[in-house]
Amino acid sequence: MGILSSMFEKRNTSSLAEPNDSLLSLFRGGRSTTGKAVNADSALTFSAVYACVRILSETIASLPLPVFERLAQGKGRAKDHYLYKVLHDSANNEMTAFTFRETAMNHLLLEGNFYAEKEFDEGGRVRGLWPLNPHKTWPERVNGELKYKSILPNGTQVVFKAEQIFHIPGMGFDGIKGYNPIKLAREAIGLGLAAEEYGARFFGNGAKPGGVLEHPEALSDNARTNLRSSWNEMHQGLEKQHRIAILEEGMTYKQIGIAPEEAQFLETRKFQVTEIARFFRVPPHMLADLERATFSNIEQQSIDFVTHSIRPWLVRWEQTINSRLLGIDSSRYFAEFVVEGLLRGDIKSRYEAYSIARQNGWLSANDIRAMENQNPIDSGDIYLVPLNMIPADQAKETVMDLSDPDNQRGLP
Repeated sequence: MGILSSMFEKRNTSSLAEPNDSLLSLFRGGRSTTGKAVNADSALTFSAVYACVRILSETIASLPLPVFERLAQGKGRAKDHYLYKVLHDSANNEMTAFTFRETAMNHLLLEGNFYAEKEFDEGGRVRGLWPLNPHKTWPERVNGELKYKSILPNGTQVVFKAEQIFHIPGMGFDGIKGYNPIKLAREAIGLGLAAEEYGARFFGNGAKPGGVLEHPEALSDNARTNLRSSWNEMHQGLEKQHRIAILEEGMTYKQIGIAPEEAQFLETRKFQVTEIARFFRVPPHMLADLERATFSNIEQQSIDFVTHSIRPWLVRWEQTINSRLLGIDSSRYFAEFVVEGLLRGDIKSRYEAYSIARQNGWLSANDIRAMENQNPIDSGDIYLVPLNMIPADQAKETVMDLSDPDNQRGLP
């Protein structure tokens, strides 16, 4: 009775408001129609999912994220701002900025939300960000006020005020919490995992479809067990391929499985890679799928990757930082990723673009050298003005001056 009471007690302590580990695991994923359990951990064992998560996470983590100050003309890096080091160098005493953003993107791509506890200094300014377990942290309204509940590794549940949490939600329904991407892609990932397992079992069983051994007489249980064991011992596994089978006592072998080529096994595996790439919005060629890639379109696909895949994530990051970390300071300061490095083409294309910008007067020599990671030069901040171009509002006066015979002769 004590065991039963403890079981009921554990069940009663779990609710949507205060879920335990078993209940939380249900929301992380589920079992697909193929029978494969799909959650954040199992999804990463599928190479296409792992590649997409790694590409997006490392790309965004590698981009510089400085804090800028709005100036009378343009902007400048605010290296003295208290958030500059947190966002650009190290998020806390144990994590670099790269590791922090890589972890955050992993949470967003696999769980749909990223939560971090803010560490404040004596003046109430943010001096560190510490990630929280995304599937053990959730937002909740208490008497109309937004709060965050989190279960710590020691099992203790903590309630945070909204201003104590740095929360980046992914795409969602209510604007507060993001959808779980792995749960939404459960069937696509499950099919990919099932295809991988099928291929592994196919080769593990000697790369032969399933079959049956037929005996003209009835066999005892021991005889069937011994026959199955001896057959598997003799023929199962790649190293035992192409051995000659000797069938005695009138036994025959009959194939009952479907050959992989008939089941379109390879086509299924290829399609699932494309399906996952579509889901995460990553160009297939970045997953080493070069079937439809050409020398001329890969560069354009890479630019599309920046504008359509990376840019929405960057905007999500920047706006959340400005609203949840900078607060009232956002009228003067703002965080912004530096993405020029991702948009760089080959050296010929870059130099042609620099030439156009230099000749038309919107880039100086030092501007160009900075983009190429070179030191400035003396007199490199001078901007050129094309002599064959004038402002439109001065065109009429210039035409009249040119029509004056005295001006044409160069007379005063």
